[in-house]
Amino acid sequence: MNLLNHTLTKNNRWALTNPHLSLHIPSTSRITVSNGVKKNGRPRRPRASLSSILSNLQLLLGVPSFRRWPLTLHFFAKDVHKAWVSSSTKSTEPLRNTLNIVTDFGPDPAASSDDVAWGIHALPVDYTHMKPYIEKAQSVIAFEREGSCVVCKEALPHGQGLHAVCPNESCEAVGHLSCWSRHMLHHEEDREVVVPIQGRCPQCGGHIQWVDMMKELSLRERGAKEVEALLKVKKRRTKT
Repeated sequence: MNLLNHTLTKNNRWALTNPHLSLHIPSTSRITVSNGVKKNGRPRRPRASLSSILSNLQLLLGVPSFRRWPLTLHFFAKDVHKAWVSSSTKSTEPLRNTLNIVTDFGPDPAASSDDVAWGIHALPVDYTHMKPYIEKAQSVIAFEREGSCVVCKEALPHGQGLHAVCPNESCEAVGHLSCWSRHMLHHEEDREVVVPIQGRCPQCGGHIQWVDMMKELSLRERGAKEVEALLKVKKRRTKT
């Protein structure tokens, strides 16, 4: 797990389990309040229910602190997902359309197999799912095929500056990090935003998640060992 995911997980988990204390939630919007104090004088944590947890989760997803984080909301139980849908439709504040919601209720019991991973066991905990993208970016940079910036059209000197590569298959568009950001923020309504969430590649037109580009760039710049381990070709044993 990288630092970004670790920090996000820690902050989000604490805020969700302590909605009565979290400073991420404005006092005027707080829906969970403490009704007592502990022996040490700290506010007692109110008893949580499924309804209160989902309501606080929806509230946190809309506050400035978490609104633009690259989050994916996973549901592994049908009843919880049903309650979430019901809670969301009743909310006066709609969820942002960039929030990725995934359901994984497991395989059909009638055709289940012990080898099928699902739920938390199927969550990506490393960079294996990004291997094709990482391989492509490594090839582009290693063989100095950066060319010109896909946005500003200026030449990209090899080994100088932070250059991000389009994550879409078969597209080798490369650009300055600042140019990618400016291009993807062009249609943002909030002009004070400096970090994009998503956009489209100006060369292939494919959809781009900013977080994917940052993961690849971070690995390329600071994760040489992780990249080497990921791309290492396993030698087949020969029979003697």
